[in-house]
Amino acid sequence: MNKKNIYKQILVNREKGRKMLAVLIDPEKNDLRNLASIIAILKICPPDFIFIGGSHGVNSTDSIIEIIKEEIDTSVVLFPGDASQFSKHADALLYLSLLSGRNPEYLIGQHIKSSVAIKQSGVEVIPTSYLLIDGGKMSTVEYISNTKPIPRDKKEIVCSTAIAGELLGMHLTYLEAGSGANHPVPTEIISHVRSMTSIPLIVGGGICSTAAIEAAFNAGADLVVVGNVFETKPEKMTEFIHWVTSFNEGDTSGQRDNFIHPDIINL
Repeated sequence: MNKKNIYKQILVNREKGRKMLAVLIDPEKNDLRNLASIIAILKICPPDFIFIGGSHGVNSTDSIIEIIKEEIDTSVVLFPGDASQFSKHADALLYLSLLSGRNPEYLIGQHIKSSVAIKQSGVEVIPTSYLLIDGGKMSTVEYISNTKPIPRDKKEIVCSTAIAGELLGMHLTYLEAGSGANHPVPTEIISHVRSMTSIPLIVGGGICSTAAIEAAFNAGADLVVVGNVFETKPEKMTEFIHWVTSFNEGDTSGQRDNFIHPDIINL
């Protein structure tokens, strides 16, 4: 396997103040016809990363990753809902621990089920604190994991949880409002977590516009994940990816000096 060292890529981009975008593909929601149209777009306009995963266990993860990697050179990162979604064909795995919940199955149980296969595969593993934030409606993550999201007005709880994850040795913090959320993660939460932690920060869920991406970036997100909106409007992938490129080049209304946090240089 060609080792890409995804985590190093994230750190280098973060040190440079370069914001990143990941396109999330849920195998359960994308058949081969949908996948073909997505691949056609991403071949012309590749994002920083392609995330693969969902909240349900599916059997098509392997085949989808293989198809994508045959057509596109963009790094493929697993964003698994459970142990059954692991694939040795991915470039990296977000080893998610749902720290916002208290269900041991998603704190460590699924990890134990998959640990031997992951170790033997040689796939890059990135330990990740996964925090579910109330997005205005019940998410699939909430339903499947049988855990409650952290309320949107409890930024101190979110921040304390993120700090605990960092102290436990997690390499990334992922703030998630849930697929198709009515509201993305509040910028107040993003900025508070950013100010109190030093590891890279991922934000996803309910992000349906470039304005929402800009808000997350300006608040301190290093990487934004978008998926649900592309399932009905795949053409927006090109718009979003081009916009992020322009944002990094200083060609949009976003002011880059406002979102580069001093912690970036202390990795």
